Amino acid sequence: MTTHTTTAGRTASGSILLPAIAAFAIGFGLIFMTGLVQADTLHDAAHDVRHATGFPCH
Repeated sequence: MTTHTTTAGRTASGSILLPAIAAFAIGFGLIFMTGLVQADTLHDAAHDVRHATGFPCH
């Protein structure tokens, strides 16, 4: 009696692509929202980040 086993594999690019896209989207969203926020408290917290990323704030 012979038993054959097979394993289902995923390609490396397929397993890395979705998390990479998600990380990019979250990071871009955080930077974009930090640059456009106008509340005084959030503005003060994000002031240096705004200048570092090139968003004008005043």
